[in-house]
Amino acid sequence: MASIRGSRVVVTGGAGFLGGAVCDQLQQYEPSEVFVPRSRDYDLRDAAAINRLFDDAQPEVVIHLAAVVGGIGANRANPGRYFYDNAIMGIQLMELARQRAVSKFVAVGTICSYPKHTPVPFREEDLWRGYPEETNAPYGLAKKMLLVQAQAYRQQYGMNAITLLPVNLYGPRDNFDTESSHVIPALIRKVIEARDQRVGHIDVWGSGEASREFIFVRDAADAILRATDGYDKPEPLNIGTGHEISIRDLAELICEIAGYDGQLRWDTSKPDGQPRRCLDTTRARAELGFEARTSLREGLTETIRWCAHQTNSSAYAKAA
Repeated sequence: MASIRGSRVVVTGGAGFLGGAVCDQLQQYEPSEVFVPRSRDYDLRDAAAINRLFDDAQPEVVIHLAAVVGGIGANRANPGRYFYDNAIMGIQLMELARQRAVSKFVAVGTICSYPKHTPVPFREEDLWRGYPEETNAPYGLAKKMLLVQAQAYRQQYGMNAITLLPVNLYGPRDNFDTESSHVIPALIRKVIEARDQRVGHIDVWGSGEASREFIFVRDAADAILRATDGYDKPEPLNIGTGHEISIRDLAELICEIAGYDGQLRWDTSKPDGQPRRCLDTTRARAELGFEARTSLREGLTETIRWCAHQTNSSAYAKAA
């Protein structure tokens, strides 16, 4: 069994949203060194750059978090890029890690890999029972191929590669760009701006009837590090809370916490995406002893406060 203590660890995407939370907690496991490659120095789509990264860092453990991601709109606009960039990064990184005899490779995938009509709650055994939801299928399938690669490499080469499937993340330091962000940061940004500018309504994509499950970024980082340190099996692990909420209820909760009393106008010409998303987290609880600790209200309150501060909103700071 590979462990973090005393190991040289590379965290791809370590300067990003989830990666920052992972690196914040990583020191608790006492690695000998943590190396965070930046895309300007190491383009992970380029095998030569990956080889240079491994020359420089000499990793014993690789946690692969780097990804090209976005919300429904960004996925619809960039299906080719999202497939190629995510697939090529992961495939080459794992292959070269195998060639370098890296002790452990952690592939962090996505809930978008699940079939569109997966029975709720999603169990890991259901991953292959259909095609993913169309708007994010290229991204979801690119990440899903890393599970296939990890299991194949374990079977043929004995490589200790594991796969984790986190649900939708949110929290401070997320991407709050309304053109490319996921649902929670997009809603928070819209609500804060409408509140501060005294706009009487905001427009929200879809019908509001679809449901999603969300996990606070620090909880997701905790689960990833527990698995990195102590999980060594071929089966993927769902990482989530096991609780879902409709997008309508989510939007109303964000409005309540942020102190916005304007109207929500639902644009049903825009897609809802997958009808429901909620994970069965039994396996992660049994294998890692992991349960998410941050309630949705607590996490949203902290995230809204952070975003409001970034946009210099004194009104929310007083209310909070």
